[in-house]
Amino acid sequence: MEIRGKVNGGVVVLDNPHALPDGAVVRVEPVAAPTPDAREGPTVWDALRRWGGRAKGLPADLAEQHDHYLHGTRRR
Repeated sequence: MEIRGKVNGGVVVLDNPHALPDGAVVRVEPVAAPTPDAREGPTVWDALRRWGGRAKGLPADLAEQHDHYLHGTRRR
């Protein structure tokens, strides 16, 4: 069982204080601190969005038959 919490003033405060009975013996193992959100700039989807609709002359069934066009498999 894993129960998460945070240290507050030197005391471990559980996210769900009713998860364990009083007197339960526990082992506390620190986890890595979360890193700041790296998504400060454009996301990969923002970068790809600029290419949307630029390809011309593609087969109408490309999405459905992409394995055929990429790998030469038989059409479905």
